[in-house]
Amino acid sequence: MSRAVIYQAFGGPEVLELRDVSEPHAGPGEVRVRVAAVGLNPMDWLLASLPEVAEQFGVTVPSGFGYDFAGVVDEVGGGATGFAVGDRVYGGALGRAAADFVVVKTSAEASEALFHTPEGISDEVASTLPVAGLTAAAALAAIDLRSGDTVLIGGAAGGVGVFAVQLAKHAGARVIGTASESTFAFLRQLGAEPVAYGSGLADRVRTLAPDGVTAATDLFGTETAETALALGVPPERISTIAAGPNPPGGVRATGGTDAGPDALKGITDAILAGRITVPIAATFPIERIRDAVALQAGRHVHGKIVIMV
Repeated sequence: MSRAVIYQAFGGPEVLELRDVSEPHAGPGEVRVRVAAVGLNPMDWLLASLPEVAEQFGVTVPSGFGYDFAGVVDEVGGGATGFAVGDRVYGGALGRAAADFVVVKTSAEASEALFHTPEGISDEVASTLPVAGLTAAAALAAIDLRSGDTVLIGGAAGGVGVFAVQLAKHAGARVIGTASESTFAFLRQLGAEPVAYGSGLADRVRTLAPDGVTAATDLFGTETAETALALGVPPERISTIAAGPNPPGGVRATGGTDAGPDALKGITDAILAGRITVPIAATFPIERIRDAVALQAGRHVHGKIVIMV
């Protein structure tokens, strides 16, 4: 037997249970990963709590939980390529990551990806990268961010925001990040100029950037996208990840699946070079999955939350 986090019905953290389940094994074209760490994302608890969101991703109950993971390959099925027993890896497995073992296909056509973990990057850090790193890269690529831009990033202190801020700085842009005042010192450490979200945001941004904002990405809702439009930013230079397929004003909707094929390598190279840091706000043992998800769902976390398996 092995363990997995399961929920039988949609709901809050209280529906999550760590259960004994049959141990999975790698089949043809698959590898099994002994999971060491699971990085939490808002998507995880939205899938578990909102049936309408779960339906969009084909998730039905009962279901496993989590997407991002890191660990070590411990079984290789016949015909599986690119990985060997003992390889350190990270990747994504929709609704299955929070478990002792994850089985993942290795074919190029597989919808869930698996990557080798570079030497020098811990499992904890690797487990935070797939969703947040790819989403941040896609959000910036969609607006053709370049050196010299002044970019407004909405939700800058969140799990995606911490990557977007640092990637934008690395690209040579000036970064203004919306957040609550309690996160201002944290954002300054990442290289952003913080501004409080809420009523009057456009005026506060004008004060910070009297010469104007040239690009924007909204990582939470639509406030930042609408503010950027009001500030005269062209819609093709504004992206959003959380406004659905038809965001306001014709701005660009995007997500992690739109990231370039080398996006994660660029991020891991930058981490190893010390140009990007991954702030891990808290770690929890898998036995405390409910506490971890409750903290994540509160939306006041500065950085990433990781479950240790």
